[in-house]
Amino acid sequence: MEQMLYRFDFHTHSFFSADASSKPEQMVAAAKSRGLNGIAITDHDTCRAMDYCLRKGMMREDGLPVEDFLIIPGVEISTADGHLLCIGTTLPDRKGVPAVQVADEIRTHGGIPIPPHPFDRWRAGIRADVMDKMNLDVVEVFNAAVSRRSYNQRARAYAEQRSLRMMAGSDAHYPTAIGTCWTSLELETLSVANVLKQLPQATQIEERYLTFFEGIKKKFGNWFRIFNKQAP
Repeated sequence: MEQMLYRFDFHTHSFFSADASSKPEQMVAAAKSRGLNGIAITDHDTCRAMDYCLRKGMMREDGLPVEDFLIIPGVEISTADGHLLCIGTTLPDRKGVPAVQVADEIRTHGGIPIPPHPFDRWRAGIRADVMDKMNLDVVEVFNAAVSRRSYNQRARAYAEQRSLRMMAGSDAHYPTAIGTCWTSLELETLSVANVLKQLPQATQIEERYLTFFEGIKKKFGNWFRIFNKQAP
């Protein structure tokens, strides 16, 4: 079967994150408008968005797309060593657990552990001495909201040193930021299973940073959230 190129934003947050204000419906609409084929919703230490999307008929238990768009299960876990993305599955609360252990648990559950914004001193990035001990296939080498661009450069250098695959994520906390950058995969068909199969094998990334205004919105996310009447 011929493969096609699909575009994904693997690092996004809904209003189930304390510092974000996006309804999943708004996130999907924004992603579609920017030509994406799917997103991973990676809220901070909660998987409530997955239950929400299943109830609303926006995603399927079997990991197939809904109306040609794929929502990929995920969560951003605040491990004892920094933030760690869990892509392709969900986990119970693992906040404060060592990153090496959480990464192994993600794999046991069929997902992919991906350190986001590593080296970022202001964003709880996991450091190299910890990542060296982790069983990894992929690292987020480009984060559109990184506090200093040199942190992305260091992440890329680390991935190259270990021959790891590279991922780009917008870290969107608002619909307008979704799809700022993305990761492309060549897949036979659009499904969570095929994404998990291909992501550790080969990726292409598009690198674009948040605009100044989007950066300000993210920085003061908790303050802006006061005005979000849709948040649960």
